[in-house]
Amino acid sequence: MQSMKIYVAGPYTAPTREEMEENVWRAIDAGIELWKKGHFPLIPHLLHWVDLRAEELGVPMGWNDYMLWDAPWLDHCDGLLLLAESKGALIELERASEEGKVIFHSTDEIPSVDRTPTWADRHAKEG
Repeated sequence: MQSMKIYVAGPYTAPTREEMEENVWRAIDAGIELWKKGHFPLIPHLLHWVDLRAEELGVPMGWNDYMLWDAPWLDHCDGLLLLAESKGALIELERASEEGKVIFHSTDEIPSVDRTPTWADRHAKEG
């Protein structure tokens, strides 16, 4: 098996900012685990920082905006890791399933691989 681009899906929205940040940390932790296993995680929860900055700038960004922002990235991934169900995560799961992407429900299900080299490897060794 080669390295996969894996989209990390799970709840972001929560009643409090602290709970939202817990969701972000949970997704980041999963992404780090995927990276350690030799894969390339895409963590849409990192848009949390965009959300905070948009709020500061008075730019209205809602749930629909973030779904639209994430949609093309999911389409370019090989698989999806579903951390937990939420309205958005279930929509993303449905799309990934329709597209025949590999679906994981736990990082334990994802095998470790030797990371597939990319063009950045050449530069990483220089820096």
